[in-house]
Amino acid sequence: MSGSPYDREIARLAIPAFGALIAEPLYLLADTAVVARLGTSSLDGLALAVQPLLIAHAVFIFLAYGTTATVGRLLGAGEERQAAHQAVQSVWLAAVIGVGILIVGQIVAGPVIGLLGGDLGRSGPVRTEALLYLRVSLFGFPFLLVSLAGVGYLRGLQDTTRPLVASLVSASVNLVIELVLIFGLDRGIGASALATVLAQILAAGMYAVWIGRAVTRQGVRLTPDRSAIGSLAVDGADLFFRTAALRGSFTVATGAAARLGSVALAAHQIAFELWAFLALALDAIAIAGQAIVARALGAGDRDEARAISDRMVQWGVMAGVVAGLVVLVLRPVLPQLFSPDAAVQSVTAFLLVILAVGQPVNGVVFALDGILIGAGDLRFLARAMWISALLFVPLAVAVAWLDHGIGWLWGALTLFMVARLVTLWLRYRTDRWLVVGAHRA
Repeated sequence: MSGSPYDREIARLAIPAFGALIAEPLYLLADTAVVARLGTSSLDGLALAVQPLLIAHAVFIFLAYGTTATVGRLLGAGEERQAAHQAVQSVWLAAVIGVGILIVGQIVAGPVIGLLGGDLGRSGPVRTEALLYLRVSLFGFPFLLVSLAGVGYLRGLQDTTRPLVASLVSASVNLVIELVLIFGLDRGIGASALATVLAQILAAGMYAVWIGRAVTRQGVRLTPDRSAIGSLAVDGADLFFRTAALRGSFTVATGAAARLGSVALAAHQIAFELWAFLALALDAIAIAGQAIVARALGAGDRDEARAISDRMVQWGVMAGVVAGLVVLVLRPVLPQLFSPDAAVQSVTAFLLVILAVGQPVNGVVFALDGILIGAGDLRFLARAMWISALLFVPLAVAVAWLDHGIGWLWGALTLFMVARLVTLWLRYRTDRWLVVGAHRA
């Protein structure tokens, strides 16, 4: 891949973005390692409680993505005051949604844990631990969503360094508080959740300070603007449905794997966790795409938007190839790191071949996804995701129903990504997404 004048800018945004992205799973790993010391019931309770939290985080990620695209366009158009105003409205929307999730979550926490826990019943140590962790964690959700809005604002300003700083600081504070409360003061799983909430409050405070400085500098009012919030909510709805289709597809895949037996499920879980980790590196390129493309279109420069997008697609291909090669090189070692079971290791090694071969496709898909999000082509993205999901889900159900094996399920997952590639590429090769101006019509 020969050099390009855009490489430095892409790297400047993508590298810190990758650091911020991997801080999140490290956050969870720290919680898991500490809670595991409390006993099996606490660890099982954590495993149940984090699932609804992770799903909620995924579906509300639109607060970051939508804000990035909007602010990036305004920055490109030279409307920095309007960009600061948009940040304030994003925070208002995040706060309203977050408080709503907190209230509803407290009400439905019991049934949700019961649904996830299967035969745990109405009592028992695992259920007790899961409910405690979930209910305490929900108090941090409004602050988490405010942070997502702040992340979107800074990314729109072409700044991925401060989100990295916020992630590292909050993750470090979370670990320190957790260690003090659990090992120093002999508290339980609720202390782990409380440490996370306090870290989320700190992160939200950092974003509030950064946004506050911009608001003061630009002379922007802090009052809610129904029109701006409504526009963000409309964009958010498209991204919400897109993410719901994606997460739903992955949930169906896990359910199908479970029907294929314990070995298949264990191998699927290991391979999918590796798939998800590699996706973070590829998503860093997508984040750079969101910010840069939005700015170029906001400035009215279609040619630059197309040129830099072409370069990001090339970055996606190369990143996917590198990721695939790394998996193939480490394939003899990785299964042994995650399972002592020889049967699970064998099946995992087989799945890693499929995973590795599909990485270049994933690299292009993530790059195109970021480009079109940056362009504000959100309704198309939602429809395209649902087309891919409607193709994948019947195939996954059929694999489970006919007991065809985990390899066929991963073949269906690969087809899911190929379908995403085809739909996104067909859109990308047109000019329909290249809408210029401070606001997408």
